[in-house]
Amino acid sequence: MADGEVTAELLSLRSSIDNIDAALIHMLAERFKATQQVGRLKAEHDLPAADPEREKRQIARLRALAEDAHLDPAFAEKWFNFVVAEVIHHHEQIANGER
Repeated sequence: MADGEVTAELLSLRSSIDNIDAALIHMLAERFKATQQVGRLKAEHDLPAADPEREKRQIARLRALAEDAHLDPAFAEKWFNFVVAEVIHHHEQIANGER
């Protein structure tokens, strides 16, 4: 492959990556809008910020989805744990009247 063709392919691939990154950010924003509503509902009904049983089920589900998608299940679990930690933090802020 000539240098110009390599450059063109790199630009095309990077454009696709940029589009995927943008979609991920928008999807995360929508996810956090939903979890904010969950946090408000939990606060109104004095429910705990964390739900360890649901988290276990979600981890198992996401690990299976990752395997089916040929993505490292450990990576999927790390991503989920990172997101859940932020969600719980938001729920605690809502419960404390900080949000």
